[in-house]
Amino acid sequence: MASQMMTRSAALRVLAAAALIPAGCGGKPASVIKVGSKNFTEELLLGEMYSLALERAGYNVERRLNLGSTQIAMEAMQRGEIDLYPEYTGTALVVQLKLAPMSDRRKVFDLVKAAYIRQYDMTWLDPAPMNDMQALATTQAVAAKYGLRTLSECSRLAPRLRLGAGHEFIERPDGLPGLQRAYGGFHFASVKITALGLKYKALLAGDVDVALAFGTDGEIDADKLVVLDDDRHFFPPYQVAPVVRTNTLTQFPKIPSALNALSPFITDATMRRLNWRVDGNKEEPADVARDFVTQVLANPATT
Repeated sequence: MASQMMTRSAALRVLAAAALIPAGCGGKPASVIKVGSKNFTEELLLGEMYSLALERAGYNVERRLNLGSTQIAMEAMQRGEIDLYPEYTGTALVVQLKLAPMSDRRKVFDLVKAAYIRQYDMTWLDPAPMNDMQALATTQAVAAKYGLRTLSECSRLAPRLRLGAGHEFIERPDGLPGLQRAYGGFHFASVKITALGLKYKALLAGDVDVALAFGTDGEIDADKLVVLDDDRHFFPPYQVAPVVRTNTLTQFPKIPSALNALSPFITDATMRRLNWRVDGNKEEPADVARDFVTQVLANPATT
């Protein structure tokens, strides 16, 4: 999805221009819900899903998807340039709130929910079951060669292995530095910095032995990869949920029921399948999201 990426400056220019458009005639309050998203496949899908669910509830929706990073999305929320967007509990905990990684799903969600109300006047709605947590993955061949199934084994074998990951993983406290503290070891023979969209290509080509993965990546199932078990439960959960400006909920009171009805169907297996339809089959995120929302909200018993 590299062609869909926007730089931070470009995204802010778009939002600034949009903010100049009058909200309505005669200074009436805005009657449109502005839905945002970050700039990668899963976020585009989730932003579109939320938009479709709100439209089914009778609301007018303006899509402001593909904005960029967490920082850009939060700046847009704080300025009122978007009303809601999909966010991950682990990202909120470590990146936005700058707190130490925690592994308990319920505790992480309760903590970030309370902090966002207090600090930003933003409300987290129900989290989905899916967990797009960070992980390390390898091929079947490498796993068999080294007897590699867990992160504890990887920590010991790291001097014989090459890691592929992005800059953030190498630097963040819930990335490689945290693994080294939690498990010991994890001093790889080499580290190849790879873009998110190229990490699996490097793994399958044999350029690296282990690569950073995310729990809902479509490639995990499509390429039959082995995800190493986090046997010491280090990685924080990355459940996704709509984060909504609290004053938006006052103006549009059916938002929680519309979006909470969708959340239970967004599982790991579902997101892997939908992500692969976009990344692997090259389908449009809007088309994939529409198929899913139509199925689960029109006839949820068949999902």
